[in-house]
Amino acid sequence: MLRLIGTRLATSVITLFLAAFFVFFAVQALPGDVAEQLLGQNATEEAVATMREQLGLDANVWVRFAEWLGGAVTGDFGTSLVSGESVSGTLWTAFSHTLLIAVPAIVVGIGLSLVLGVWAGSRRGTSTDSGISIIALVAMSIPEFVVATVLILLLAIIAPIFPAVVLGGPGASLSELLPAIVLPAITLVIAMAAYIIRAMRSSTIDGLATEYATTAELKGLTRRRVLWRHVAPSAILPVLPVISINVAWLLGGVVVVESVFNYPGLGKLMIDSVSTRDLPILQAIAVLSALVYVSVNLIADLLALAADPRQRTLHSSQRRSRSSKEATA
Repeated sequence: MLRLIGTRLATSVITLFLAAFFVFFAVQALPGDVAEQLLGQNATEEAVATMREQLGLDANVWVRFAEWLGGAVTGDFGTSLVSGESVSGTLWTAFSHTLLIAVPAIVVGIGLSLVLGVWAGSRRGTSTDSGISIIALVAMSIPEFVVATVLILLLAIIAPIFPAVVLGGPGASLSELLPAIVLPAITLVIAMAAYIIRAMRSSTIDGLATEYATTAELKGLTRRRVLWRHVAPSAILPVLPVISINVAWLLGGVVVVESVFNYPGLGKLMIDSVSTRDLPILQAIAVLSALVYVSVNLIADLLALAADPRQRTLHSSQRRSRSSKEATA
């Protein structure tokens, strides 16, 4: 088990390093000169050269990558080219705002999706199953910005219960953000729930068809007890990858949803940084998104290993098989 965890951790670190490597050099390969863009088209060559020296753009690209990577490891992503403020401070402020809508959406969305998926799978072929499946399919087919627009129309304009957008910008206080997180969170729940519901439904159907579920019912256990005590916990394991992808998608900054609601989260910060070509912030957002994806998938893998002894047995068997082949060779 410890060896498996070590392997997963090593793979995650390598993946994160490769993501940082490609992000940095992809940004460096973008056309145009950052110094010229900051100074304007009428800037003299001397002014551009001075600006490039101040930004460190005249140094060797490998030296710049090593310095940037060393700073990124310690949480220092440099200084914003537009505001002149610390990238780390701007990044963590936006990420904390994203967490305000992502965490409630994750808790409500995952819990609701798992229950509905089990409910639909246990009533396969009934009107309940058909209704839940149709709703999930419709939710999967409608883009997030359409859902967001409809919610604004219904709950912010026709019935002005919640604010449509955040007016305070990145400096908005918690009291300004809290009323505005409801509509984005509902949008995210609708967007993510459909995929988990369908995956959980299929997994539940497979679980009910297994021999242990049938045997449990033959021994006198009620179908309800078999479903929630035996089938549902096992059915969650194949759904973990789907859940991890959706969680990483939410925590990585939901660009479209945050743009529609003018919500000052990570996705909105990325859009603003692209328009102003603030490269240090773009690099930091890309690395943070990669870190979120790697971490969430690592947690999902470890949960699957801890909950399913068969996976540990499989890895042990594969390792013994390789050792036997090497000994024979």
